[in-house]
Amino acid sequence: MDPLLVITNAEAGTSDQERLDLALEVLREHTSVEVAATADPGELDGVLHRAGSRRIVVAGGDGSLHAVVSCLHKRRELEGRVLGLLPLGTGNDFARGVGIPLEVPEAARVLVEGTPQAMDLMVDEVGQVVVNGVHVGAGAQASRRSTRWKKRLRPVGVGKLNLGKLGYPIGAAITAWNPPVIRLRVEVDGVVVNDLDSPVLQVALGNGSSVGGGTELTPDADPSDGRIDVVVSRAIGPVGRIVYAARLGVGTHLEHPDVDRYRGREVSIAGEEFWCSADGEIDGPERHRSWRLEPAAYSLVAPSVVP
Repeated sequence: MDPLLVITNAEAGTSDQERLDLALEVLREHTSVEVAATADPGELDGVLHRAGSRRIVVAGGDGSLHAVVSCLHKRRELEGRVLGLLPLGTGNDFARGVGIPLEVPEAARVLVEGTPQAMDLMVDEVGQVVVNGVHVGAGAQASRRSTRWKKRLRPVGVGKLNLGKLGYPIGAAITAWNPPVIRLRVEVDGVVVNDLDSPVLQVALGNGSSVGGGTELTPDADPSDGRIDVVVSRAIGPVGRIVYAARLGVGTHLEHPDVDRYRGREVSIAGEEFWCSADGEIDGPERHRSWRLEPAAYSLVAPSVVP
């Protein structure tokens, strides 16, 4: 097994360190492992510069994976790279989507026994990457609020009982009472799928299937199929919003009459001012954004598929 460079968050808590130690015990039975803790993009860039031929393993959540992939993309070192993932985050949605166990020792065994699988990547018009998904409208508003609640609740609890996991449900619930309704023009591969005369509650672009710790907003999205899944919700009425939220909670929202799904390689959104949540990072307000897919941009070690 190739030597590993495990990159972790320097601000991770004691419980994360304890879980990481369990994973390191598994990995060090098979290869040499160096752990590097980084606190900002500059430190991360320096660590990656010194990585050499070692396989890079991200010990963290979706945000940590985004940071490493983004840095490698900017350094033009992502193509052909094989990454590993130990899910130490709050939501771990990308890990869920590719079948990586959320129990960290089991995830470490996947690094030993799994196989590299090609992963797509979304890239916006200024070169920023999206590993898992982008949300505009109610999804972004929920993410804005959930970020504040995650920070408030993260110190409460121990280990798996950490209340930071409640951040997204709380943010979503608050947003449901007063959701944004926006007039947007949405194009998928150059075809207009929603115009300004049709207000939307939410537009979601999925490379991975879930957000917020398991909410399958784009349930059919597959990060290895060469397509972006686009879900447009026009459920803007009071009853429609309630039904949509209820269906979203149980994964049947695509059956809602005011919800449509599209697939493509290029997506653009323009219109009234909107906020964007891309891999949990909030940007805005915006008037226009676009994304294109880079198929098989890198590889991630995932559980082997049994024929």
